[in-house]
Amino acid sequence: MSSQNENETIIETPPLIEYLKEEIPLKEIRDVSSPKRINSIDLVKGLAILLIMICHCGSVWLDEEWFFLYGIIYTCLDMVGPSLFVFLSALSVVFSVKRKQGKLPNNIIRIRIYSRGSMIIIIGLLINLITPVVPGYPFPLNIWGWSILVFIGFSQIFSYHALKLKKYLRAIIGIIIISISEIIIEFLYLSKDLNLGTWILHYIISSPYPILPLLPWLSICFISTLFGEILYDTMEKGTKEAYKHLFHIFLFWGIVLIVFGVITGIEVKPPGSVIIEEYPHFELLEISNRQKYNYYAGMYGFFIRGMFANMWFNLGADLFIIAIGFYIIDIKLVKNLFTDMLIYYGKVSLSLFLVHYIFLLLYMGQFNIVFFVFIVLSYLGFMGVSMYIWMEYFYGIASPEWLMIQLGRIGHKTEEKTIKGMKKTEEYVVKEAKLITLKTKEGFKKTEGYMKKEGKIIADKTKETFKKLKKTKEESK
Repeated sequence: MSSQNENETIIETPPLIEYLKEEIPLKEIRDVSSPKRINSIDLVKGLAILLIMICHCGSVWLDEEWFFLYGIIYTCLDMVGPSLFVFLSALSVVFSVKRKQGKLPNNIIRIRIYSRGSMIIIIGLLINLITPVVPGYPFPLNIWGWSILVFIGFSQIFSYHALKLKKYLRAIIGIIIISISEIIIEFLYLSKDLNLGTWILHYIISSPYPILPLLPWLSICFISTLFGEILYDTMEKGTKEAYKHLFHIFLFWGIVLIVFGVITGIEVKPPGSVIIEEYPHFELLEISNRQKYNYYAGMYGFFIRGMFANMWFNLGADLFIIAIGFYIIDIKLVKNLFTDMLIYYGKVSLSLFLVHYIFLLLYMGQFNIVFFVFIVLSYLGFMGVSMYIWMEYFYGIASPEWLMIQLGRIGHKTEEKTIKGMKKTEEYVVKEAKLITLKTKEGFKKTEGYMKKEGKIIADKTKETFKKLKKTKEESK
């Protein structure tokens, strides 16, 4: 039940349509994609979205002679892309839940998490519709798929439920998922055409677009919430000593997991040893070999997205990068134009991720490496300026952040009614309790009066009986 302070702050808002027409504060749009007050997280997000945009531009704009660079760079920097965004997304759920616990009912916190995750999932499914159809999955089967946005949306929901488990259970579950995923994925792939049951399981777990399939990426939701709680507790303390301790924890585990991932994935996987349909990231090997300078016989296991070694390598790299960002922003308090730019890009990262696709088709295989560097840097600057104008002067209307806030505001109306209903119920219960108490007191008074009256009658009769006995005894003498 909500606290008294929460009840007292409920203010009657206008009808829903008028409420949604009200202007959304710019700060609310900026904060929707990241935990409030943690600029280091936005810095990391900003760096990640810039590198993702560069890779996507390279996949379309580089000419045939230089296209191999896309394969090499994307292979080496993949840990800064999807895995980092999923990690940060799951981490942000910890802050969303922890800040509201004790202030709002659990069902309302759950509605907020579900509504935000659902909006991202819907956007991801709509993007699936316009992607090339995968053989064997015609419409409407091609709607479903574990693309980056779809999984990030589900990660919000998965992380909310994972957070309810004890820390050691989350660690165990995460380790188990990473350890058995390759076996399960291979089994489902080889058995999917044998019976309908395995086909359905493969369709749900792997999907036509296994960019970030449910297995093994579900493990991120369990493991990242562990570090998310450490980060939250540190930010609540807010001391330099706590910040340094957090930095050492993230840095230590980052290095340990990177080393573990490299050791377990040091074997080079040649073509034919990996199921490309389940691990499409392996196709970067063929792209990397489109050059005359060097031939790569295979790809290291820790570079193949979704494999056992790669999951640990990515987790370690994510923790290491977050530690460095935290050190720069929260410990050394570095503040300049470059860090401010990265932080801003991080705050509007979801909009950048979606909008930058629109302009990719402007140039198709037209640039060598020199022109590409010049054009892509100009493009990144153009996207930043466009986002700034959109957010500052047009209030981010129709942006993904704006849509999520509007959905949240609809949820707020539901919350308001729920809290009011709970308040009325509470008042009703108190009122009924008072009535029951009064009636009970009256009952006790009546009972007490009745007992006194009956007691007096019994006492009088007893006295009369004693008098009769005494009189009888005297007469007998």
